[in-house]
Amino acid sequence: MSKGTVLLTGASGFIAQHIVLRLLNENYKVIGTVRSESTREKIDNLFKNENLVLEIVPDISNLNAFDEVLAKYSNKIDYVLHTASPFTFNVNDYEKDLLIPALNGTKSILNAIKEHSVESVKRVIITSSYAAITTVGKDGDANVTFNEHTWNPATWESCQSDPVSAYCGSKTFAEKVAWDFVKKNAGSINFTLTTVNPVIVFGPQLFDASVGKNLNTSCELINDIVNYKEGVTQFDPDYFFSFVDVRDVSKAHVLALEKKEAIGKRLFLIAERFSNIELCNIIAKKFPQLKNKMPRNVDFENNDGKALYSKAAYLDNSETKKILGFEFISLEKSIDDTVEQLLRVNK
Repeated sequence: MSKGTVLLTGASGFIAQHIVLRLLNENYKVIGTVRSESTREKIDNLFKNENLVLEIVPDISNLNAFDEVLAKYSNKIDYVLHTASPFTFNVNDYEKDLLIPALNGTKSILNAIKEHSVESVKRVIITSSYAAITTVGKDGDANVTFNEHTWNPATWESCQSDPVSAYCGSKTFAEKVAWDFVKKNAGSINFTLTTVNPVIVFGPQLFDASVGKNLNTSCELINDIVNYKEGVTQFDPDYFFSFVDVRDVSKAHVLALEKKEAIGKRLFLIAERFSNIELCNIIAKKFPQLKNKMPRNVDFENNDGKALYSKAAYLDNSETKKILGFEFISLEKSIDDTVEQLLRVNK
């Protein structure tokens, strides 16, 4: 018996595909949106599941982008997962390519629910980001703590200087719009809101067919090490950040639909810190055939890379862990599974 119907935006995305599979496996019906007919055919052929229907929404920056889909299915939709939002640093126009699409996409989906499916939609889950929690430039500050209640203080003006600031701003403004919408429309909507805020997301693509020359932005860090070319590939030996596995991100989205404890919460997803040096050490240990291809400007054997983030900001997601109730996949397993897939597909 079906648990209900979920509208999932951006269904072709790295995270979204994992969410689709989990929803289907747990007996939900899924209506996914994609941007083109060719993408619809591709995703349809990968899943081959009668409980997945795909609709085309070509441009989420259009403020009426989701009206047609919500009007078509009207009050048949029980839940909405909004994952569609641009994630790329290879942009020239920060407003056009990042800020406006993220902001308008969120406005569009919420307004369309209110207009066409207000009677049926019970919960809305929005894929936000650590970018909306942190302060750009402060992740390495040991005197700072980031948690489910902290917000990126970005302004529209401060997001015009570089692609990282623009992306972080896009996620911040879009999430704030969602919370403001729920607050302002409390008397005329029936749905609750939860946001999912992951750090960098690693892990294998759901389908081997999705592994190409380039991966999604996060997994390119791993791809660059596996396919490292001296003098061509950029490698920063001082880089560190935090990660969570894509399979845990998909699990968190589905639990956000089901757990009453998640209502009205920001779920901050982080498994572990990592550094580029640590990634290289993990890969070299499990895949010795790649050891001689590693960047040569760092002594990996005598450096575990952990000192780089020993004095970084404290990331506290204890509230999220209590709500979700599961152990996150380790960095080592996530990297191993990702590299195994890359080598299998590209052998």
